[in-house]
Amino acid sequence: MSFRHKHILGTEQLSKEDIELILDTADSFKEINSREIKKVPTLRGKTIVNLFYEASTRTRTSFEIAGKRLSADTINMTASTSSVTKGETLEDTARNIEAMKPDILVMRHSASGAPHYLAERIDCSVINAGDGAHEHPSQALLDLLTIRQHKGKLEGLTVAIVGDISHSRVARSDLYAMTKMGMRVRLCGPGTMVPPGIEKLGAEVFTNMDEAIRDADVVMMLRIQLERQGKTLLPSLREYARFYGLNPTRLALARKDAIVMHPGPMNRGVEISSYVADGEQSVILGQVENGVAVRMALLYLVAGGDQSEA
Repeated sequence: MSFRHKHILGTEQLSKEDIELILDTADSFKEINSREIKKVPTLRGKTIVNLFYEASTRTRTSFEIAGKRLSADTINMTASTSSVTKGETLEDTARNIEAMKPDILVMRHSASGAPHYLAERIDCSVINAGDGAHEHPSQALLDLLTIRQHKGKLEGLTVAIVGDISHSRVARSDLYAMTKMGMRVRLCGPGTMVPPGIEKLGAEVFTNMDEAIRDADVVMMLRIQLERQGKTLLPSLREYARFYGLNPTRLALARKDAIVMHPGPMNRGVEISSYVADGEQSVILGQVENGVAVRMALLYLVAGGDQSEA
């Protein structure tokens, strides 16, 4: 099966077959990351530009590592070190980068839809590394790979996603992808942090965390994204931790073999206790490890797949 997308803008645009191909390709790349010499010539001669307008640790670093392990020439740019600080527009920045003939532009931006905007205006492939509170497709895909790795399947599993749903691009991408794979998704958070009508996308909505995680196969915690909130949506972090923090007592409500996930960065003691984050059921570092393989797969498929259809 060839990959039919020129861009990776969100999991909403991906089919079940697309997702399965990405996960299977990522699985094949995982072996490379365990070699003594972690490099293959697959994308030799290709140029990848990582353009990040927001801070990032895991996503930016793993896209850079992914490109280099595939032997691509990888260049990192941030808004603070580009001509954006001199007033250059997003489109002008992208067109100037494109004039240097890159093959793939990996982009993170605070504005929802920014990667889509560029994908319509430049010739190279665009991969969305997170746009505002909209989507974060590579994170959702690495989440699925991690779940499949530990559970042996995706279809039929129940996933509880708890936290600041309204401002979480991860929650949206996970919801789109997981429902396509036949998973049952529960979204839980304070009423002020759950967008109205999100159940229309196929999720069950809860405000009581104990009910949300009861008998769940996967519990995914999200941090409160204060940087995206225009006003305070909760009385205090202490009260939030009391009602929506994952601790050992709450985790016991999930299935005995449930796994604990978090896209990072974590706020220990707020949405998750250190005991749980570092415990036997946590696969959080496994998510980070799988992120490299998934991003290798995305770069490979976008660069080498059938791009006759965007």
